[in-house]
Amino acid sequence: MSIYAIGDLHLSFSENKPMDIFGNSWKNYEEKMKQNWIKKVKEDDLVILPGDFSWAMKLEDTKKDFEYLNNLPGKKILSKGNHDYWWKTIKSMKQFVEECNFTNIEFLSNNAFIYENNIIVGTRGWAFTESENSQKMHNRETVRLENSIQCALELAKDKNIEDYRIICAMHYPPTTKQMLEKNIQSKYINIMKKYNIQTCIYGHLHGKSHNEAIEGIIDNVNLRLVSSDYLKFDPILL
Repeated sequence: MSIYAIGDLHLSFSENKPMDIFGNSWKNYEEKMKQNWIKKVKEDDLVILPGDFSWAMKLEDTKKDFEYLNNLPGKKILSKGNHDYWWKTIKSMKQFVEECNFTNIEFLSNNAFIYENNIIVGTRGWAFTESENSQKMHNRETVRLENSIQCALELAKDKNIEDYRIICAMHYPPTTKQMLEKNIQSKYINIMKKYNIQTCIYGHLHGKSHNEAIEGIIDNVNLRLVSSDYLKFDPILL
């Protein structure tokens, strides 16, 4: 089994939200992504999608978007992005995809998944600003990340898996260039170091914001930007 990642699909099959207003690269991107996907992803592979899956405002309006995803090969794990206003409780989302007979979709939120010797954990994260609300949100999101990791460790213990790789999926970047330049510690990176997480994928950055991407090894954590336009709508192998 191989593991791939691609984020920020921004699907809008039931919404009037064409993405090509953000640049020519988005023209007919759903078909480009579909063709790239089916060329490499097999049915027993896993694809992680860290946020901003659909522009729909309500869960019931995501059906066509989930149908598109379900018809692509592989198992999928979705986490929440800042534009996923349709996101509800895990229970209600699982019930929705089951009722629609979408059989290869799971949701990551305060939980974790094990596939062979790979453990998937994560949280949404938040934008780094100096506001009081930003600090509040980061405190909440780091707690959620720890909850996800603790869930993962329990799963590994229950399944007697000792040799495993942990992949952390976030929507927002876990740190910024400005923070690195000023030697400001990221709580997210510190948590990943604490649990020996060596791979972190994230999305959120588009267009000119790609210049703000941080990729490569930071404090022993390999950071990779996987927003769909950054990857040219081609899932990346982890």
